Amino acid sequence: MKLLASLVLVSALALGGCATYDAPMAPAKVADGTLVGPNSMTLYVFDKDAAGSGKSVCNGPCAANWPPLMADASAKPSGDFSVITRDDGARQWAYKGKPLYYWAKDQKPGDKTGDGVNNVWHVARP
Repeated sequence: MKLLASLVLVSALALGGCATYDAPMAPAKVADGTLVGPNSMTLYVFDKDAAGSGKSVCNGPCAANWPPLMADASAKPSGDFSVITRDDGARQWAYKGKPLYYWAKDQKPGDKTGDGVNNVWHVARP
């Protein structure tokens, strides 16, 4: 009986571990009312990106100033987060259909110096 109970416990723990392992991780979290990336840096959205279009219009020099929140090849949509394919074939995270970006001039977590740039860049908010 003890052996059977031990096997059931080990099986339950193993299956529980698998469920946790397969759960998608959100690519961003909320800090101080804004979305931040895994590096805790502020994320932004661009007014010229059409929500739900699956595209980013910030490419080339624009992307040098506004680096995309990149998604790896295994990234899967989860909740309000989706993955778009950029013009260069790279994958980028989007929130509620809007691609997410960092601002190259932010220096440390909590900086929001990109908010309002050219009246088209805004802090991403949940």
